[in-house]
Amino acid sequence: MDEPIPVMRAVDHGTAKLMPDVDRKRAWLLTVDGAPQSYVDLDEPTHLEFEYARRLGHVLDTVVAPGRAPDVLHLGGGALTLPRYVAATRPGARQDVVEADRGLLALIGEHLPVADDAGITVHGADAREWLESAAPASADIVIADVFGGSRVPAHLTSTAYARAAARVLRTDGVYLANLADSAPFTFLRSQLATFSAVFEELAVIAEPGVLRGRRFGNAVLVASQHPFDTATLARRTASDAFPARVEHGPALRRFIGAAAPVRDEDAVPSPEPPGGAFGIG
Repeated sequence: MDEPIPVMRAVDHGTAKLMPDVDRKRAWLLTVDGAPQSYVDLDEPTHLEFEYARRLGHVLDTVVAPGRAPDVLHLGGGALTLPRYVAATRPGARQDVVEADRGLLALIGEHLPVADDAGITVHGADAREWLESAAPASADIVIADVFGGSRVPAHLTSTAYARAAARVLRTDGVYLANLADSAPFTFLRSQLATFSAVFEELAVIAEPGVLRGRRFGNAVLVASQHPFDTATLARRTASDAFPARVEHGPALRRFIGAAAPVRDEDAVPSPEPPGGAFGIG
């Protein structure tokens, strides 16, 4: 059998490359303009290679009861890592994936397709435009993992965007987002302030070194109108191969400090990672 070979193609927003993993037979790394975007193992879709993806998985496994088949809206598609994970762990889930880069969707559909009966439907559209036109109370989970290159687009950082996400969620729904920042956390604090203005409950998950300001890295934001099980989530993330910490309640409010919610007219993208390469942490 021939060994898999890298695939490189110009897509709508850059140059995408699919690189086979020499250690895993049918696993692939997706990069766009050199920035790592997704890692997928077609034989083991529950394998989440990136640390932030593992933390999103821990949240899903905490807030979605075993045996439940949720309606999930993914903003940002990449190589469909999380949709594949949900399909494998929550059979029967209905999932919509919204990805602005139609060329990228075509590349993934050609080389890393999902099964027709997986319950995953992909849409070439802008994430915020999709949210604002979607039916209210139509999703149990909204997962935002949208990066233009290596930065979260500005129009997905404001209170208007947060309200659009809240409108789409059901009463007990949960919003998750992959963000990235470093000390002094101007962007992360502003995002937490923005979502705390719309949602009643908030938590952030990150590697302790990132929260201490030692390096640039990912932070997973969790928001809901109702309390969720932060104790179980903290145990899951602390016992992971890549341990992380869950901040919520008074500690999170102290972290937010005097940061103010972001208005559309003041919104800016997330900061450029050091060296121009997106951290996988």
